[in-house]
Amino acid sequence: MKAPDFELINLQTQETVNLSHYKGKPVMITFWVSWCSDCQKDLPKKVEFYQSLNKDELVFLTINVTGREGNETDGQRFAREYKLPFPVLLDEGTKTYDAYHCHSVPTTVIIDRHQQITHSFDDKSSFYDIIKALSLVV
Repeated sequence: MKAPDFELINLQTQETVNLSHYKGKPVMITFWVSWCSDCQKDLPKKVEFYQSLNKDELVFLTINVTGREGNETDGQRFAREYKLPFPVLLDEGTKTYDAYHCHSVPTTVIIDRHQQITHSFDDKSSFYDIIKALSLVV
C-alpha cells in the first residue's frame, strides 16, 4: 500500500514536513499520545534508537495524535518536558492517524524508498520486531 502523503508542522522547528520530501529514503513513523502508558515505555526506546541512528540511511519521524490527547497541547508539553530529540509532527486531529489506518498508540509504520508501507506495528508489537523489519528496508 502506498503511504499517504501528509503535510504537518514540526513542533521543534515550526517547519512544514511532507512525507513526499523523503522519497528515495526509508522512513519510520511512530504515532503517539502523551497519556498512553505504552507510548511512555516506547518513546525512551525510540530516543535511544534515534541517537544511534545513521540519519542518512533512515528518516525517523513521530506524530503526536493531537485529536486523541485530552488537550491539544498535552503532547507538545510532553515532547518539550522530555526533550524528545527526534522530529515531533503535530497531526491535524486524527487525520494522518486515520489515513494510516491506525487503531492504537503507539503505532509504528515502516515505509520503503518507494513510499510503500512495508510493515505496521501496533501497541502489542515488540521493539525487536520493529528493528528486525527495519533491517529489510534499510
